[in-house]
Amino acid sequence: MCLEADAPADARVERGWRALKLHGPIPFSEVGVLAALAGAVARAGLSVFALSTYDTDYLLLRADDLPAGLDALRRAGCDVA
Repeated sequence: MCLEADAPADARVERGWRALKLHGPIPFSEVGVLAALAGAVARAGLSVFALSTYDTDYLLLRADDLPAGLDALRRAGCDVA
């Protein structure tokens, strides 16, 4: 995964995703954080791609779905900045 502009010209690329970064680090003892967020987006009928790192997680939503995804997260009680 990389920025669209950094993708090799001959690579198979799916463009048009936007990343939401969770405020981290998220302790390993916290269970279900990513599942709750992805579930809220999925219940809104939106596709989500998740990426986890040592320090935090990212939710990627299609650019066209971003407003509806942010709304779904807010309705689930998330503080979206």
